[in-house]
Amino acid sequence: MHNGPLTTVQEWAVAVLAGGKLAALAGRSGAQAGGLTGWPQRCPAVVVPRGTTYPSLDGVLVKVHESRRFTAEDVHPGSWPPRVRIERALVDAAAWSPRPRTACGILAAGVQQRLTTAARLMVTLDRAGAIRYRQILRSALVDIAGGADAVSEIDFIRFCRRNRLPRPQHQQVRRDPDGRRRYLDATLVGPTGAVVRVEIDGALHLVVSTYWDDMSRGNELAISRETALRFPSALIYLDDPRIVDQLRRALHLSGPSAPTAARAS
Repeated sequence: MHNGPLTTVQEWAVAVLAGGKLAALAGRSGAQAGGLTGWPQRCPAVVVPRGTTYPSLDGVLVKVHESRRFTAEDVHPGSWPPRVRIERALVDAAAWSPRPRTACGILAAGVQQRLTTAARLMVTLDRAGAIRYRQILRSALVDIAGGADAVSEIDFIRFCRRNRLPRPQHQQVRRDPDGRRRYLDATLVGPTGAVVRVEIDGALHLVVSTYWDDMSRGNELAISRETALRFPSALIYLDDPRIVDQLRRALHLSGPSAPTAARAS
């Protein structure tokens, strides 16, 4: 009812209405409409039944996905513009991602933001059939269910597995002297009982307020005389041998470490 630029929600509505009787926001658009933050999509993504004729639209670029398994049961009841349920939106967004690490990150974000659970996503993934990254996504969901809330933590689980390190325990809670709840990224326990707290730093840790919180948490661990190590997420993903060496020494592990697979740049 106006001739100005369309808002995001209005673009979503146009994209869905153009799809006919059965169409819904899907992928990242559907997940964003369902509450996911941090994973926006430039143009609306819409799912329609296979064989649907979708018209060309002036001024609105739409990514149209045809699906044999899309039915009215997939649409979230009462949503406007219509969108698929959050589990399908996240699984589709993962399958449509250009890289597997991005796909795992989307699923982790959905669980981390309390929009769904790893168990519900696993059911939806099983129903989806032979989709892209299926086995990788299954492994990621197993790790997420075990407490890994972010893709960097999933990477760390796999890093430990590749290098024959103890499986990390994620997101353990401790309270500082002021009673504030502090979440530890990972805790490893060696065969001699040595306990090592590990912090995985992504780009968010470069924000000043976050960096100060990290320093405060590290100070509390030092005061408690606990071993705390910090590593950047990129070096975890790249299997930096210095990290392996430091963790093995901190955990009092003897013998040679497992050779790590070469990483593609």
